[in-house]
Amino acid sequence: MTVMISLVKRNLKLFFRDRTSVFFSLLAVFIIIGLYILFLGNMMTSNFEDLLGSNARFAIDSWIMAGILSVTSITAAMGAFGIMIEDKTKKISKDFLSAPLKRSHLAVGYIISSFIVGVIMSIAALILAEIYILTGGGNLLGIMSLLKLFGVMLLSVFAGSAMVFFIVSFFKSSSAFASASTILGTLIGFLTGIYIPIGSLPSGVQTAIKIFPISHAAALFRQIMMEAPMSKVFANAPAQAITGFKQTMGIVFFFGGKELSPLINILVLIATGIVFLSLAVLNISIKKK
Repeated sequence: MTVMISLVKRNLKLFFRDRTSVFFSLLAVFIIIGLYILFLGNMMTSNFEDLLGSNARFAIDSWIMAGILSVTSITAAMGAFGIMIEDKTKKISKDFLSAPLKRSHLAVGYIISSFIVGVIMSIAALILAEIYILTGGGNLLGIMSLLKLFGVMLLSVFAGSAMVFFIVSFFKSSSAFASASTILGTLIGFLTGIYIPIGSLPSGVQTAIKIFPISHAAALFRQIMMEAPMSKVFANAPAQAITGFKQTMGIVFFFGGKELSPLINILVLIATGIVFLSLAVLNISIKKK
C-alpha cells in the first residue's frame, strides 16, 4: 500500500509539474468555450429565445457548461495517462517491475492518479463554468446542487478514466498516444452531444450519442445545472412541453419510447467504470515484462 501511495504521489507531481500537460488536458474545454462565445452561443440563444424568453441565455449557458464538465472527465484523464506512456517509452516501467511490484498494482497506481487529476481538473472546469454563467446574467448553483454535481463528477471521472485507461493500455509509443489524444479531443464534443442539441441530429447519430457512456454523465449534469432556469421557463407549462424540451436538449434520453431515469444513467457510468477498469488491468497484467 505504501508503495502504491508513493507511486500515486509521484504521478501527480509529474503531471502538475508539466504545465503543458495541464494546459492540454483543458484544451478541449477552452476550445468549446471559445466556439460557444464566438459562434454557438448567440445562435443557440436566438434559436430558443421564443421558447425560453428572458431566461434563454441562462438556460443555454447552463446547457453548454454541463456538457463541458462531461468532456473534462475524458480529456483530463487522457492527459494524466501521458505519464504512463512516458514511463513505457523511457523504460521506467521496467524499473518498477524489477521491484516487488505487481503489474496490477502499477496499473491501479496509474488509474488512481488519473482519477485524482480528473476530479481536480473537473472542479477547475466547474469554477470556470459558474463564473461564465454568472457573468452572462445567470445564477450560481446552490449547495445541494453542487453536492449532487460533485457526486456525478466522481462517477463521470471514474467512467472516463477507466475508458481511457483501457484504450491507453494498448499503446507503447508517444506518437500513438498523441494521435489518439488528438482524435479523442476532436470527437469528444460530438460524442457527448454538446455542439448541437441531440434532437436536431439524425436518429443514427442520436443513438451513437446515447450509447456513448459519458453522454449519460452529460445528461445528469444538465438535469442539475438546468433545474433553476427550467423552473423559471416552464413554471406553468404542460408536462408534454417540458418532456419535449428535455428530449431535444439531451437532458434526458429515450430508448424505445421510454425515458431513462437518472438511476439508469448512474448505473451506466458505474458499469462502464468497472468493466473498462477490469479489462485494462487484465490487459496490463497478462502482458510480458
